[in-house]
Amino acid sequence: MTEDDIRAHLDALAKPRGSMGRLEDIAVALAMTQRRIDPSTRPRRLVLFAGDHGCVADGVSAWPSAVTEMMVAAILAGRATSSALAAAQDCPLRLVDVGMAGPRVDSPPAFFRDARVADGTDSLAHRPAMTPAQFDAAWRVGVEEAERAVGEGARVLIAGEMGIGNTTPAACLTALLAGIEPDAAVGRGAGADDSVMAAKRPIVRAAVDRARTMGDRDGIASVCGHEIAAMAGFYAAAAAAGVTLLIDGYVATAAALVAERLAPGTARAMIAGHRSAEPGHGAALAELALVPILDWGMRLGEGSGALVALPLLDSAAALLTGVARLESIGAVRED
Repeated sequence: MTEDDIRAHLDALAKPRGSMGRLEDIAVALAMTQRRIDPSTRPRRLVLFAGDHGCVADGVSAWPSAVTEMMVAAILAGRATSSALAAAQDCPLRLVDVGMAGPRVDSPPAFFRDARVADGTDSLAHRPAMTPAQFDAAWRVGVEEAERAVGEGARVLIAGEMGIGNTTPAACLTALLAGIEPDAAVGRGAGADDSVMAAKRPIVRAAVDRARTMGDRDGIASVCGHEIAAMAGFYAAAAAAGVTLLIDGYVATAAALVAERLAPGTARAMIAGHRSAEPGHGAALAELALVPILDWGMRLGEGSGALVALPLLDSAAALLTGVARLESIGAVRED
């Protein structure tokens, strides 16, 4: 099935050609990711991967690492933004601790998994954030989560993250893999002021310079995070299984860059939910040849932007599968 086949199907429906505008482009993208003219957006699932980052101690974030644990507790209680949006969109949420430094979750609910590879990363300001073995272990966690979701019937998957400080490794990965200058990849994340930005930029520059002297996998591991590596493995396995990946913001897209570099072709399963306010996100999306559905200045993470875009995927699927063909209603287009 080609894009021309999908366009021909859309043009044969009981509507003027191209009359649904951008929704038709989304419909084409959706059909291409599942390689069928009648794609489905249900069942779907959001998998949130959590991890801590040693570079927070070096002043790269406006928030302390303890907030990761606090936000995980809010997600577990169903009171986080991702929890509320997932419930609104009938999208089951699963939370995976792949690299937190805080205490283990007591009496976890069924949708939580403790798959901790390490207690946070080392600080990429001073040394590689992860060893290659840690990277591979986190990648495998993501693969296992994708295989579980696909095995349970998921047709659309979203990966989200929770990890204070993770826009710093995301900036490093974007500079490394999208080929832009490190300073252009650095943004304010969760509200960094000028003093935090002054600390963040040279740390990203030095870490990227170090990573560029290494091979692909070692260099990526040196500036990565456990939750980012897990998302990358999740993407690669899900794409191989033929499901749609709805990509969230800057950190999630950095993971998508990793997946595409290490498992080429993964990006063909991706649809970008939105373009975030982070300055490097546009370059990351361009490297993956993805056009975002929304551009609303969102920058939360947690899969939240993808969840906001999810109803538009539902509409695209409805257009492809629920609209009568002109010939079936007795109409003939004259052109």
